Amino acid sequence: MKNTHLQHPEDTILTGDLSVLDWFQSDMSLSVKIDGAPAVVWGTDPATGTFFVGTKSVFNKKKIMIAHSHEEIDQFYRGNVADILHKCFTNLPHHDGIVQGDFIGFGGDDTYTPNTITYVFDDIIQQNIIVAPHTLYATDDEMKDAYVINDMVDIEVFEDTECCKFVQPRAWKVDKDLSDVIGFARQMSQLVTFAEPLEAEKLKIDLNKCIRQGMLPEPETFDNSRLISFWLLVKSIKEDMLNTCRNNGPKAYIRDRQCGGEGYVGIGNGQMYKLVNREVFSYNNFSMGVGN
Repeated sequence: MKNTHLQHPEDTILTGDLSVLDWFQSDMSLSVKIDGAPAVVWGTDPATGTFFVGTKSVFNKKKIMIAHSHEEIDQFYRGNVADILHKCFTNLPHHDGIVQGDFIGFGGDDTYTPNTITYVFDDIIQQNIIVAPHTLYATDDEMKDAYVINDMVDIEVFEDTECCKFVQPRAWKVDKDLSDVIGFARQMSQLVTFAEPLEAEKLKIDLNKCIRQGMLPEPETFDNSRLISFWLLVKSIKEDMLNTCRNNGPKAYIRDRQCGGEGYVGIGNGQMYKLVNREVFSYNNFSMGVGN
């Protein structure tokens, strides 16, 4: 798979691509999205054969920021990110491939708020750093050409070390038959005039504005009201599926409200989407200045 930004399932139907309706019913694997910061990439640089750390900037096409030493960390990075990468360079176990994860924090506590979500562990973390690995990459050439080979679902398990605590919750779904509502969505799609790609991108911006303001989009306020109604229908199917998802990770809170976490990544039929309750997580991301 290409190293691309994951989409919300409902956003993919705006141009008339209805493959997500099959995806909802596919034999799916799930992984838990962890709301850490910053993203940390580490492993073995295929160009040098040596250990490296960095942020997602290691995948840049031009200003590539791959740090093979503490000196190179200071050359490429500044401030808190540099401090985190120094600790990661010292404490992360070496890996033959390329791994991306989310940084949760330094050891010594049981409660961490690396980004929007607060995580509460059962015990005080004794290791020096806490990282949630979530993606493995490979490349046939340089790091900038890296592609996703899996999202850790039932494939790669990272064992805790003396220095590093890995957070890698198991995820599963409770069975629920969505065939009726998906069949209804297929019927409704025949009444919809779908958008051209450029129009769809503008609609995504407008829909995100509604979420940013804590509002559910109202179809009648859009020129193509039937398309927005259909978007809301597909979004409701996603939320039905999200309500069946479970994980055994640390307790998660947004402000003082317990939640199921950021969400999940689902893979089925060769497609990968994020399952997130946008009215809860994405809205709080926006309102706290984090982003979508």
